[in-house]
Amino acid sequence: MPVKKRRIGDVTVSAIGLGAMPLSTKSDRPSREDAVGVVHAALDAGVTLIDTADAYARDESEFGHNETLVAEALASYGPGAADVLVATKGGHTRQGTDWGLDGSSAYLRRAAEDSLRRLGGDAIGLYQYHRPDPETPWEESMGALRALVDHGLVRMVGVSNADIAQIDVARSVIGDAFVSVQNQFSPGWRFSADELEHCATHGLAFIPWSPFGGVSAAGSLDSAAPAFAEVADELGVSVYRVALAWHLAQADVVLPIPGASRAASIQDSAAAADLTLTSDQLARLNAG
Repeated sequence: MPVKKRRIGDVTVSAIGLGAMPLSTKSDRPSREDAVGVVHAALDAGVTLIDTADAYARDESEFGHNETLVAEALASYGPGAADVLVATKGGHTRQGTDWGLDGSSAYLRRAAEDSLRRLGGDAIGLYQYHRPDPETPWEESMGALRALVDHGLVRMVGVSNADIAQIDVARSVIGDAFVSVQNQFSPGWRFSADELEHCATHGLAFIPWSPFGGVSAAGSLDSAAPAFAEVADELGVSVYRVALAWHLAQADVVLPIPGASRAASIQDSAAAADLTLTSDQLARLNAG
């Protein structure tokens, strides 16, 4: 079905993406068949942006699990998957179940090659540096991303969990191939508001991860943002849908990637692209 579109670099994708992480990292993750079904449900709903990462797995022994799963789901979907932009990430390591970091040039090159092998195709559509490594100078990691573009392994690159100064270094080192920033941002976690504004100023896609932060298991928002539950009641939709519509209203560069482990969840999320908030409702949501 047609859905609202937005741009990442020179690629047009659905305004709402699918965060595939829960398909691999949840303790009660779905079966392989059901997980593929979630990806297919997303595509059926018009989603053409899928976010994954090499480190999304239960532990070190199945490193790359999520990328392989996404690739399998896209391959089994058929021709309709041709327009999907897969955004993966590298730079996180796993030691058993622990998460580590490695932003060195050698590691990022090897990680990108491995991700490309798992995902298939000629090049990775969007490759994102997962998180700054305090043991590796930021400039070195950005140079590694630039080299991945220059060598044809990736088409576009982005960074995740970065501040404004780091974003500007990335812009300087990588140039036009630098297209996106993926930071934590949600109704209950608005500390990347300055980075969001900076991205809007420079035409960079801002991809909020954990976009439902502050949403309780019961489906209502906690005391950090009670207005979201009120607006959901007014509109007769889920609070999750309201949260995503609020994200989209922040700036036209915002593309939230809600996670989903059930088909119904991503179907509801995708519908947020067509939800219109009044100026009064948006003001109340912005006030928290």
